[in-house]
Amino acid sequence: MEKIFISELEKHVGQQVKLCGWVHKINRLGKVTFVTLRDSSGLVQLVIEGDAIDDLKLEISTIVEGIVFENPKAPTGLELHEPRFTLLGKTYYEMLPIEVNGYKNKSSLEVQLDNRSLSLRSPKTRAVFKVQEEIASCFRTFLKSRMFSEIHTPKIISSSTEGGSEMFTVHYFDKRAFLAQSPQFYKQMMVGAGFERVFEIGHAYRAELHNTWRHLNEYVSLDVEMGFIADEFELIQLEEDFINYLFAALNKKCSKELELFQVTLPSKVSIPRIPLKEAQEILLEVYDKSSPVGNIDAEGEILLSKYVKEKYASDFVFLTKYPISKRPMYTMPDPDYPGMTKSFDLIYKGLEITTGGQRIHDYEELKANIIKFGLKPEDFGFYLDSFKYGMPPHGGFAIGLERITMKLLGLQNIREATLLPRDMKRLEP
Repeated sequence: MEKIFISELEKHVGQQVKLCGWVHKINRLGKVTFVTLRDSSGLVQLVIEGDAIDDLKLEISTIVEGIVFENPKAPTGLELHEPRFTLLGKTYYEMLPIEVNGYKNKSSLEVQLDNRSLSLRSPKTRAVFKVQEEIASCFRTFLKSRMFSEIHTPKIISSSTEGGSEMFTVHYFDKRAFLAQSPQFYKQMMVGAGFERVFEIGHAYRAELHNTWRHLNEYVSLDVEMGFIADEFELIQLEEDFINYLFAALNKKCSKELELFQVTLPSKVSIPRIPLKEAQEILLEVYDKSSPVGNIDAEGEILLSKYVKEKYASDFVFLTKYPISKRPMYTMPDPDYPGMTKSFDLIYKGLEITTGGQRIHDYEELKANIIKFGLKPEDFGFYLDSFKYGMPPHGGFAIGLERITMKLLGLQNIREATLLPRDMKRLEP
């Protein structure tokens, strides 16, 4: 008899089936014991009449064979009768370090992360990563439908992509190297190499001295770069189209997971676009909130999102026209707005989840801008040289996978949306 998944049981009512999974709950009620079995696809109730198996413990792994019955009173409407157990992986504990079968995990986040292989067994925790998996899958499917090619770029690099100091250094034989902050240089090079439209789902590293609810030192970046664009608003529209594609897919494929978090996604989003200077004025006039030069801070993002929600009924807002001084050296200046760039951020429910914009595509202009930023063109030789051979107008953006997951599900800490977090204090598990 072949193994099936719990999610497939409704196709086998009245039949003998074989399941594999873990014992999630055990409820002994007189002569009847109700056992909940869990696999990667869901939960099902098993009904044992008579004496229960003595060795049956929470989280033991087992094979179960039994007959599928419909029962409206069962938690999922189905249950297995006459179950026969073959116990597999033994358990070696007196008391579980964290609760797995409760709806709300009563352990602190740090304790859950210390026991990650166990905390991930919780159906609600697993639901986070089911949704996250679908986000990444939708990103890939959507872009491939738009003629984008998936690429995989190096994460050990010779120089900073943004001229910053927040880089992790590594010993690379007899040289000093860095962990990539982003695939920025390489995705631009691939546009110029003839791929034209590229994307990557990969890890990025930031040696930021932050240990907050919104920061990670290693995260997954959803990167896009597109050639032959007219301006940054073509990129903005591309991302808005992706958000709509994503929400439609999540509503269809992850309805149970969204319901667990009491999340309702709109069928259609239309995202306002507000220049940064105007956003700063709104914060000052409406909330008496001043902003740092050339940006808005974390509190400003929250307040602006509140304003946008009330005025435009949107959880999203694009901020445009950032100053040259606050963007990387490859960002295209905007001649219609002196001192500003053709760049943008996407704020979602009070948190920046995307940074993007048009890039400088002219070799001499890029070289001059590198010098203006106090950097040395020779330090960016391999990157700069690729602009000598007819680089088209191009641009792109990057979405933080953990950030969009956190905000979409209403989580309180980005580590909840991270399989195995890496921050200032955590290097294990």
